[in-house]
Amino acid sequence: MVQGKTNINQMPDEIWVQANEIKSNRVSWQSYLQSQMINQEDFNFITTFERLSGEQKAKFIQENRFQCAKTFLSLIEHISKDQTIQYILILIDDMLNEDRARVEIFREYCKKINVSVWNPFLMLFNRRDGFIINMSCRIIAKITCWSSEQMDGPDLTRYLSWLRDQISDPSNTYLQSVTRCLQMMLRIDNYRRAFDAIDGIATLERVFSHERLNFQMQYQLAFCCWVLTFNSELARKMKKFKIIQSLADILRESVKEKVKRIVLAVFRNLIQNVEDREIARENAIIMVQCKVMKQLEIIKQSIGPNSDPEMVEDVEFLIGVLQESVQDLSSFDEYATELKCGRLEWSPVHNSEKFWRENAHRLNENNYELLKILISLLETSKDPLVMSVAAHDLGEYVRHYPRGKLVTESLGGKNLVMQRLTHEDPNVRYEALLCVQKLMVQNWEYLGKQLKQS
Repeated sequence: MVQGKTNINQMPDEIWVQANEIKSNRVSWQSYLQSQMINQEDFNFITTFERLSGEQKAKFIQENRFQCAKTFLSLIEHISKDQTIQYILILIDDMLNEDRARVEIFREYCKKINVSVWNPFLMLFNRRDGFIINMSCRIIAKITCWSSEQMDGPDLTRYLSWLRDQISDPSNTYLQSVTRCLQMMLRIDNYRRAFDAIDGIATLERVFSHERLNFQMQYQLAFCCWVLTFNSELARKMKKFKIIQSLADILRESVKEKVKRIVLAVFRNLIQNVEDREIARENAIIMVQCKVMKQLEIIKQSIGPNSDPEMVEDVEFLIGVLQESVQDLSSFDEYATELKCGRLEWSPVHNSEKFWRENAHRLNENNYELLKILISLLETSKDPLVMSVAAHDLGEYVRHYPRGKLVTESLGGKNLVMQRLTHEDPNVRYEALLCVQKLMVQNWEYLGKQLKQS
């Protein structure tokens, strides 16, 4: 388990407000007893539990461990009214918050009766009430992370898959609460691996792309990335996704120090925790390409005597590594990194005759890896600048590589660039038209001049 604080006991606003409202309305246990929906034993325990507090309550729980778990799980199983289930879950959650060792009460009881400790709470996921489902989620996270027995198998896959799906919905009322549960889970390495196995990192990449992601969610999602990067294999794997690019945007736009601090911590791990030094270097180059160096300099200038010492150390570390990474960076390395970032702009290499003459064939390396990325940007990018540069670069590849026309057409590039001839942005249309002409005619220099004149 890694160091750092994830305070799941502090409920996000929505679930906290609801919990306070629910707690203010006590349950009439007497009516449940009279209607024989609960037995005398459970009635005696829950009514005593409710009226005690502090040391008296702690002593009562300790002396009635078996009955405590038995009563709570029995109530969850046999009561159908949503408001009562909500109230019971709050009592359980509060009890665990007071002493996390109490998760063992449920584990020990379930072991004695030979049932899964997770199952009673996972079953509540089938209810329609959002509060019940999300309070159950919180309790599962606590038992899972604080118990001596870790969750595994189908239960773990089901729970993590549910968390993954919930954080993917930007309209989820309980988004912060769910993400807090994921933060807890990912502090444990077995759960990190299981989350990765269900495409968890790809999910984080997609969630980062959501518009109107508030600073609290930015922090929580970055925290998830941070704990994932304590696993060296997952830190290496993150390069396949646009996590660095998303975090670089957040670093540039955020005004919250805690958000900047966690982003810098992720960046540091993506360099020092990756055992493959070439991938670590590539991560550093991506950071350079995403203008992280400029943000580091801004942060460095704002550092004062009260600044967080760990953040200061991270800034110094990253500046040193990023400066070193660009010293021997060739123009092609720079281009390849820009392309892999998906953030093409009119940097000098794009219009360099010498660059394309010497490097056009290198887009064919690794089974046309870079060429495929270039073509995909014409299809997937929403940025007119990126699309314009991509169309231009595809045309330069065709012009300077003898088999460029054939390869481009076989990979679907010709059709995509022709579709951009009707794009709403005039620069995209212009570059697409010039690229199409390079695909079709030889005297492209003359045609290019004619187009510019017109």
